[in-house]
Amino acid sequence: MTLTEKTYTAPLLVLDAEDGVLVGHRPDVTRVDVPADVADLVTAAEWAVAYGLGAGPLSQHGEAAGPLLVLTVGAVEALGLPARLDDRKRLRVPDDHPAVKAVEEGGWQLSRAGLAPWSFLFRDRAEVHVATVPWGALADHLRWGGIEDVAVDPAALSYVLGLYAERVITPSGSTAACSLALMTAVRPPTRLVRRAGRFQRVPVEGSLSAPVDPALPEAPDEHPLAKDRTREESRSPEHVINEEAYDWYREPTEAEAAAPYVVGIDVNTAFLAAANRLTVGIGEAVYTDGPQFDKKIPGCWLVDLSGAELRTKDLATKEWKTLPAEFPSPFTPDGKKPTGPAWYATPTLAYAVELGIEVRPLAAWLRPEAGGYLDLWHNRLRDAYMDTLADLGITADMDEEAFLAGMATIKERDPEAVALLSAIKQTAKGGIGKLREKPQGKREGRHAPWPALKRPTWRPDIRAAVISAARVGAHRKMVKTWNATGLVPLAILSDCVLYPSAYATARAVVPRKPDGTPLPGGFRLGPNPGYCKEEGVRPMSWYRDVVAKAANPGRFIKEGRDAFREGE
Repeated sequence: MTLTEKTYTAPLLVLDAEDGVLVGHRPDVTRVDVPADVADLVTAAEWAVAYGLGAGPLSQHGEAAGPLLVLTVGAVEALGLPARLDDRKRLRVPDDHPAVKAVEEGGWQLSRAGLAPWSFLFRDRAEVHVATVPWGALADHLRWGGIEDVAVDPAALSYVLGLYAERVITPSGSTAACSLALMTAVRPPTRLVRRAGRFQRVPVEGSLSAPVDPALPEAPDEHPLAKDRTREESRSPEHVINEEAYDWYREPTEAEAAAPYVVGIDVNTAFLAAANRLTVGIGEAVYTDGPQFDKKIPGCWLVDLSGAELRTKDLATKEWKTLPAEFPSPFTPDGKKPTGPAWYATPTLAYAVELGIEVRPLAAWLRPEAGGYLDLWHNRLRDAYMDTLADLGITADMDEEAFLAGMATIKERDPEAVALLSAIKQTAKGGIGKLREKPQGKREGRHAPWPALKRPTWRPDIRAAVISAARVGAHRKMVKTWNATGLVPLAILSDCVLYPSAYATARAVVPRKPDGTPLPGGFRLGPNPGYCKEEGVRPMSWYRDVVAKAANPGRFIKEGRDAFREGE
């Protein structure tokens, strides 16, 4: 076949066909003439490697990424691939299909996922990823932010995916899968060293270099370690850690019900912000009885907080005062007071100490080998998020009015940038969820191992620590708000908090110092991760109607949509 000279390097190309002739679209919005002898997946992969597609490593010890070919409907037809996947359950082309046989006969191999919406071909040291759009590579369930819908032109699609590759990582599957790939790319598990005249791989300090078992309380019910757990134990906080995001709401008091509005404020990329400078476990967990609590050691601790009183220090007098009875507990996802001993991640108990509570662990699973594993992951996603917001005219130097006005009209601007922003947010959120990926498909038994357990990044303890830090971080801001304004939250759904308000704006509920500037440690309006935006404003009558239906109003305050179902 004819090979194109390597004059250009890009992470990906979108392949389309015009009148049956393949055309490539680069992220810089220029076209590439595809050689006429590129007629199937094998020749397309060989041409992509020869053309020079790919991306450099994202870290000192990282590896370069191979090419990504994104196939449109036209390209699928031109390459002789099926127009759609008939196997909707397995989402792959049958192994006996001619297209699969052609890959094998061409000397290439497919990964275990086979020929699917996202395929991985490799031969010797060459590797090529293939994303097939008409098969669902950018479908909603993979959380690509609607990129497929807004970037309908192949050139626009290449541009948007190219920006994602430049700012985050070359796409390789769902946004959650890309998030894990980014963790590994910025903190590779191993590096090459030369010893005694030979190269060998050694673990990289601070990286997750090998799979480790969870501590018993961290093991989900499907895990092999949980096979002896009874149904009652699986629901008991004394046996299973339950560090999850908030889902809590309450009836307003008589005074609160007199307020005309309910205002929702949403913490930007809450899990991403919580991961910043968070110390997490690197190695295996070690069990110990009756340890002394140490906020510097990540792990899970068995503590009885059922008798703990929620207090905080008054901003003016510095004297301890009790939080109102309407306040949610920071120790449980449903906001209810603990009823006995329970397992908690380190950030939850560190916050308990902040509240003046005496923490006496009964037992613990601790990880002495620890570090800021997620810091570099956080930094890259934070920059990607802020850069994309800037493309939409939202910058960190805006005043509050300009920020709120800009966010209110953000979807009326560049739809491709909006979709990219959504994909970046889903990358941050999905990666944390995938740290505890559950089994999919058939297994040999309920407690049989599943493939995700073989990943060093299958770490439910890290997921628990991030969610714990996000939840208590929100509670800390709520306490600061109450201290400064007297406002008590009405409802919380993950990173969205609802307050009663006399005014239809988020500016009315964020806490401030006497001079009007933002109160340190409280909710603050702005685009940065960890800052807040206005999620929605509704009449108090609307809030009471939703509560009467036994539903969390935090789900629906944004444009009446179910934010939870839509992955927000």
